[in-house]
Amino acid sequence: MLATAPFELLEILLLGAALGFFGGLFGIGGGIIVIPLLVLGFGMDQAIAQGTALVMMVPNLLMAWLRYSQRHPIAWKMAWQIGALACTTTWLVAHLATRLPSDLMRTLFSLFLLALSLRMLLKNPLPASHHSIQQRDLRYMPLVGILGGSSMGLLGVGGGLVATPVFNGWFGQRQTVAQSLSLALVAPSSIVALMTYSSAHRVDWAVGLPLALGGLFTVSAGVALAHRLPERQMRLAFAWMVLCTAVWMLVKPLLLA
Repeated sequence: MLATAPFELLEILLLGAALGFFGGLFGIGGGIIVIPLLVLGFGMDQAIAQGTALVMMVPNLLMAWLRYSQRHPIAWKMAWQIGALACTTTWLVAHLATRLPSDLMRTLFSLFLLALSLRMLLKNPLPASHHSIQQRDLRYMPLVGILGGSSMGLLGVGGGLVATPVFNGWFGQRQTVAQSLSLALVAPSSIVALMTYSSAHRVDWAVGLPLALGGLFTVSAGVALAHRLPERQMRLAFAWMVLCTAVWMLVKPLLLA
């Protein structure tokens, strides 16, 4: 575990506050931002960085799940099925992820970020006439838990980023409902992922807990600002940030070699 002298503790708290703010601003748990920072800035092993990021993500995701459940209640049976499949898949894949070589984990995570950023940059908004998407059989929606749980277990993040487009684009759910369904998947599976990474000694609690504490104070401010800024500019800025991070993580081993 990293030493946490008072000055270092203050730095981590401020970093957590910044990450919580930007996580709220971009509508994410913050893992995509914090994991590269922990790897590149703190010199952490990829698996430890992912486990430590989960310490910060879990309370933020649980808070978001509670708020979405109040605004967009979904059937408890459906939520339980999605969450159960996601948790089971997260547990199985996370056990595999903690045993993978660090270089392989970093490459997989970088490729995931690269694909995500390119999808965001190349995706064009559909005209209004194209928004009437044919609904699929909703009985198959819990299977999305397997897809999202695999991402959470392997990468520590990305469950909602994978699941929301499927709920929205494939099953024809409204965006807010899709996000509510995704949180039913991500919130419990993030707890399972954290427990699994912790049992494998892949969590630096001395860093993760101050990050979580700092983030809780600023998430709401980020969300408030997000509703005042143009959505297109925010998405482009986020996509370019993710793209630059992915490219840097891929080329860094070559440059250092």
